[in-house]
This record gives sequence, C-alpha cells and structure tokens, in this order.
Amino acid sequence: MSVKASFLAYVVDKVNGQVRGEVQTLPADRLPPGEVTIAVAYSSLNYKDALAATGQGNIVRQYPHVPGIDAAGTVVESQVPAFAPGDPVLVTGYDLGVGVYGGYAEYIRVPAAWVVKLPAALTPFEAMALGTAGFTAALCLLAMERNGSKPDQGPFLVTGATGGVGSIAVSILAQQGYTVAASTGKADQHDYLRQLGASQILSREEVTLRDERPRPLLKGTWAGAVDTVGGATLSYLIRTTQYGGNIALCGLVGGHDFAGTVIPFLLRGINLLGIDSVMCPMPYRQAVWQRLATDLKPRHLDQIARVITLAELPGAIADILQGKVRGRLLVAPRA
Repeated sequence: MSVKASFLAYVVDKVNGQVRGEVQTLPADRLPPGEVTIAVAYSSLNYKDALAATGQGNIVRQYPHVPGIDAAGTVVESQVPAFAPGDPVLVTGYDLGVGVYGGYAEYIRVPAAWVVKLPAALTPFEAMALGTAGFTAALCLLAMERNGSKPDQGPFLVTGATGGVGSIAVSILAQQGYTVAASTGKADQHDYLRQLGASQILSREEVTLRDERPRPLLKGTWAGAVDTVGGATLSYLIRTTQYGGNIALCGLVGGHDFAGTVIPFLLRGINLLGIDSVMCPMPYRQAVWQRLATDLKPRHLDQIARVITLAELPGAIADILQGKVRGRLLVAPRA
C-alpha cells in the first residue's frame, strides 16, 4: 500500500473573515512533514473539532486547515523502525487537527512520537468510538482513583452525560462498580443513560449554581464527579462534593470561568483534578489505551457511537455546537 497521488479531506478556510468547510481533493504533497503516514479508517467529531471547523476558540493557527484531533487506521509509510506498513495505529491529541492537518482526511502524516500501536483487543472503530473522549474519561477515573476514590464511598456524578466524554464516563464508572448519577439537559435521553449504567438522572438546572451570592457549602452529596461542563456547574460541584471527594475537571462547554470559594477545600478537603489528554506523556498514554482495550473497555460502544461521512460533517458540526449530539460520532473519510 502506498499514498495515492491525491486524497479527500474536509478543508476549512477563512475567506473575507468567514470560516467555511467543504470536502476537497488535495494533492499528496499537501500532507505535512512527519515520519509516519497513516491511511485513516475513522476519525471522530469532538467539541474541539467543531470549534476548529468554525473558526471559534482560536484553535486553528493557519488556514486552510483540516480538522480532526483523532485518527485510527493503518500505516502506509514509515521512516522509523518502530512502525511498519500495515501496522494498525491510532493518534489522539498533540497537534493533530490543530497545528497540522487532522483526521478528516484519507491520510494523515505525523511525527512518530505521536503514534500509538493499536492494542490487539481494539478495532479501529472501537478506538475511535473511544477516541479523545474515551481516553479523557479513563484519565478522569484513574486520576480520581489515584487520589483515593472508591466505589463504596457514595454516588459519583457525571455532568454533560450524553456527550462523548460523559457517555463513556458513565459506562466505565458503572462497569467498575461505582454508583453513577448523570446530569443532562436532554429530557429524552434518560433511557439511554440508564442503559449505560446511570442509576440517577438529574436535569442540567439541578446541578447548575445560579445564585448571585451562594453559600460556600451546600449539602455534601457527591463522593466525586467527572465534570465536562465547568462554569456554573463546577461552582455547584465544589460546594456539594463530600469530605475528601475528587472532582475530575475535563471540559468547559458551560464556560471557562466559575464562581468559587476556598472554604470547601479547607473545611471538606475536596480535590479539584485537572485532566489534560492532549500532551499526556507517551508511556502513560500507552498504558491507558491498554486499559481501554481490556478492563476499562465500555460494553456499550455500539450504542454510544455511530458513523458519518465527510459530506455529513457540516450538519454534525452545527449539531454538536448546539448540544444536539448524543454519544460519539465517528467520521469515515473513505466512505
């Protein structure tokens, strides 16, 4: 297998101040420098991808650009002995889909230091059904457990639970024996969350602190939380987490600012754990992917994920920005 002379990609460009995307045919020499060239089987759509594809968040540094922070597929060319043509691999994070052309294309070319060999127990579909979202959810659980979280401590809340990270976090936590509560703004998705393992479902409003002068401590309800939302939801969590509990913070769809007080940290000894999936060191990254292929592998990936084509990306991007997407959307650039 070798790289074709041209390939399909979803290209976003800025013209007269407007950012627009469309499927284009690019010559192979448009691929960036890198030691490993991969034929992409699947990418995925994350909130960060939607921001990049619409020019929001100052994510894209240079136009034209190909988004897609995830990719799984097969090596077609390699300049390093660690990878050979035919090897199944995956790439998430680093500068993929941000500073270099990403996974919304038939090929990516990346530094070898970004590439993870696909664990034997994962297919490319499963790897991207997980993708950055599943990797982040696993990082949240493992960070909380390193800091003392255990299933018998009480209920753990997952916010933004119908999203990619949230869906997988609910599934993984429930499989590991945790009692999971899930919050969502989608009243029609309660059955979905229960199927993933949630035993309690709360509305978005119930976990959002909107008082102008809230009390520094509210009833200690949660033994821990995976927070994909931030903003006023994080303000609520800080005040309602039990003594010694952990909040794994991994998202900001509700805003990057929050109203906080040091009192819960001082009087309840709670812990706010920041989760970064982009620059996670490679040895730990590989270990987490092995866990995701084995004991942390969600049983519900077929329910959580569905596949779309490059041509369907504009509608899907609009939907995810409006909070209309459930679970994971995989992008098949060769469909």
